[in-house]
Amino acid sequence: MKELLPQRTQEYQARAREVAEKFVRPVAAELDRTGEYPWSVIEALRQYQLMGIWIPPEYGGQGAGVLDMCVVVEELSRACGGVGVAYAVNGLGSFPIILGGTEEQKRRFLPPVASGEKLIAFGLSEKWSGSDAGSLIARAVRDGDHYVITGEKKWNTNGGVASIYTVYASTNPERGTRGISAFVVEKGTEGFEIGKREDTMGIRCVPVHELHFRNCRVSAANLLGGKEGTGFANAMMTLDRARPGVAAQAVGLAQGAFEWAVRFTSERQQFGQSVMSFQAIQFTLADMAIQIEAARQLVYTAARAIDAGLPNASKLAAMCKVMATDTAMRVTTDAVQLFGGYGYCRDYPIEKYMRDAKITQIYEGTNQIQRVVIGRALTREAAQIAGHLNVTVEHFPPGQGPNRS
Repeated sequence: MKELLPQRTQEYQARAREVAEKFVRPVAAELDRTGEYPWSVIEALRQYQLMGIWIPPEYGGQGAGVLDMCVVVEELSRACGGVGVAYAVNGLGSFPIILGGTEEQKRRFLPPVASGEKLIAFGLSEKWSGSDAGSLIARAVRDGDHYVITGEKKWNTNGGVASIYTVYASTNPERGTRGISAFVVEKGTEGFEIGKREDTMGIRCVPVHELHFRNCRVSAANLLGGKEGTGFANAMMTLDRARPGVAAQAVGLAQGAFEWAVRFTSERQQFGQSVMSFQAIQFTLADMAIQIEAARQLVYTAARAIDAGLPNASKLAAMCKVMATDTAMRVTTDAVQLFGGYGYCRDYPIEKYMRDAKITQIYEGTNQIQRVVIGRALTREAAQIAGHLNVTVEHFPPGQGPNRS
């Protein structure tokens, strides 16, 4: 529904679609096969002035909102889900600095990300603390003008190609989540090593690495916000802001798979007519289209809520992440089915969409955890809802309540 978007957002969308068609789609299959990073696409995004658009103008960005970022991610993901996340993860990595960095930290680290000169990654998860991020065991101990970080991080998207990393470690384990602090670590820092690259099922052009901190000495000036103990809150705010980007990636994947399914079923002939002419196929395509548009509008609503600073944005971010990523998995699986045997072969593009879609249900908070987030939000709202209704079940006259016979 392009006409519902602000003019500036439409302009970002048009530029992103041009990049996707000219620079992403022709190389998507090869990038998936080789696992090479899409440097040529990153350069195209720089030329089209789409890198780091969400960063405020005073730090070299364009002051674009989460909605603007989402439409760019969606368009890139229509052509390749891996490229979509390679772009979006720079938002995940830089949001902590935007939300919680000191003025000096923002002026130091954000401009090269805004220009695309440097890529940034996000280091929160560990082997034993994925969904339970508060149980991380990485430690940071103050030593004069430095902190010494020990531990490791897991599932770091863009891990092998980034130059800047936002990393979370505990400076006071006895305080639990309130003892977690955030740091900006630069590649090349002594004691910081890039670990093994994961052999992933999908998004194969984006390197996902372990990060190792072996008595890594980081300047105290790199303590995010200049204050210990604010890291966990910073990470949660960051994830709320970034989750619509994952949802937008999912919408793009679903849209791209749907378009291939429409093309294939309209061209494929069986029993003397196109496969699309059969009502059963039309119903499947109709359901796919409905689910995609519903997911898209929820993503846009959540993004607008974040941009407007609305208090229910966290719940909406979780909702859009669940709906869009579940939709992506359902739609891409249905698309493979519509391709028949060809859908199972790598000669055709559709199986890649299904492989790329699966991770969207897992990273930046599994969909099971998102349902916990939504449920807790509803629990907090329960008293307010009851107040609006101003009535209980017991107040219904006999025969008029919900248990009437």
